[in-house]
Amino acid sequence: MPDLLLSPAEMEALWLSLKIGIAGVAISLPPGLFIAWALSRRDFPGKFALDTAVHLPLVMPPVVTGYLLLLAFGNRGFAGGWLQQHLGFTLAFNWKGAALAAAVMGFPLLVRALRLSFDAVDRKLEQAARTLGASPLDVLWSITLPLIMPGLITGVLLAFARGLGEFGATITFVANIPGETQTLPIALYSALQSPGGELRAARLLVISITLAVGALAASEILASRMRRRISGTTTERAE
Repeated sequence: MPDLLLSPAEMEALWLSLKIGIAGVAISLPPGLFIAWALSRRDFPGKFALDTAVHLPLVMPPVVTGYLLLLAFGNRGFAGGWLQQHLGFTLAFNWKGAALAAAVMGFPLLVRALRLSFDAVDRKLEQAARTLGASPLDVLWSITLPLIMPGLITGVLLAFARGLGEFGATITFVANIPGETQTLPIALYSALQSPGGELRAARLLVISITLAVGALAASEILASRMRRRISGTTTERAE
């Protein structure tokens, strides 16, 4: 029975993964909302290039993404060097860098879910609110955001789940440091590389699958409830 319990190192990897996943969503959500809105509602030069750049992490090998992050935000990178020199802030080889990697890898899923939600909003509702004197900010808070909430919930939880499962970009950018950057996938990889680590790997595998399934189930349940609530509210207003 004790062999089935998580060791302190495994618990640390679990909590670190959750912290990094949440931080990754917090990093990606504000720009994700703005970019999804811009891609859905505006035509501008470079729109295709921006859309392509947003989705690159989905099609590039994660190791390539991690290497690009290292080039940009490593201690000798153009952005990382500036942060270290002027702010004393480093991203490489610590959990903050792992959160950035999780944010980058989950960003396309978040933006895609949000963009589809913005596309699905009936523009006539927003125009009617503006006609009645509502400001653009009022329309955003009272009309648009409630209507895109199912997509927002789905995107956030998908990005969170993607961050939990991130391996290639994380290990390339911030390495494998127990207690600092060793997330569940990296801990699982380390267990598989260690003699006699099969039981530890099995425990971490079960936890990883449970978290992934839980995030997907929560996404579907919450989004469905929100859609029903929005549908009911719309019906009441129509009546």
